[in-house]
Order: sequence, then structure tokens, then C-alpha cells
Amino acid sequence: MQALKTEFSGWLASRRRIINLWIGIGAVLAYEILRAYYRPWVYAQGLNDFHVADTLGNSLGTGAQVFVFISVLGRTIQHDYVLIRIVTVAVVVYELAHPLLGKAIDPWDIVATVIAGVFCEGLHRLIHKAT
Repeated sequence: MQALKTEFSGWLASRRRIINLWIGIGAVLAYEILRAYYRPWVYAQGLNDFHVADTLGNSLGTGAQVFVFISVLGRTIQHDYVLIRIVTVAVVVYELAHPLLGKAIDPWDIVATVIAGVFCEGLHRLIHKAT
């Protein structure tokens, strides 16, 4: 029990992990707010927002998954980059498996996922370059 307590307190003391967790939580909150207000507004107005409203789940959802995963599982900066790529590929594979779930593959969701993965790695490099 003491080892678990020590490990958890070490996790909490890691500035990098806490920053990553807050970014992941922020992406979830942004998605929930935009899904509730932005998407209905775009649809009601009949606006062409270049598929942003349609792909919010994939873009912000990928960001949330990436940063929460690296917060919990990332051991080093280099390990974080491997996890970012694994999570991004996993979301793309999930999108490609949609026909098995009775849904159509949406190429815009795949594009949004890849762009989000690249953005997440760039953001991670920018934020954690000094650490």
C-alpha cells in the first residue's frame, strides 16, 4: 500500500503529467461546449464551416485521448511521442472499422484525427521543450 501511495504522490508531483492531464480535460470540456452550442448553431444557420462542426468529436476527442493517455501512461518525453502516435493510429483504425459497426466510414473524421494527432505532438513539443 505504501508503494502505491509513493507512486501516486510521485505522479502528482510530475509537472509534465499534470499539464498533460489538464490539456486533456480542457479538450473534453471544449468538445462538450462546442458540441452543445457551436454544432447546432452551424447546422441551424446552414453554414459551411469546412466540416469543423462534423469532426469536433474526432479532432477534440483525439486531443483529449492523447493527453489523458500520456498523462497516465507516459514515462518519458520520448515515450509520450510514441503514445501520441499509437493513440492517433488507434482512433484511425476505429474509424476504419465503422463498417463492422454498421456505420459508414467518414473520410473527414479520418483527416481530422490525423490533423489532431499532428497538432497534439506539436503542442506537446512546444509545451515540454524546456523540461
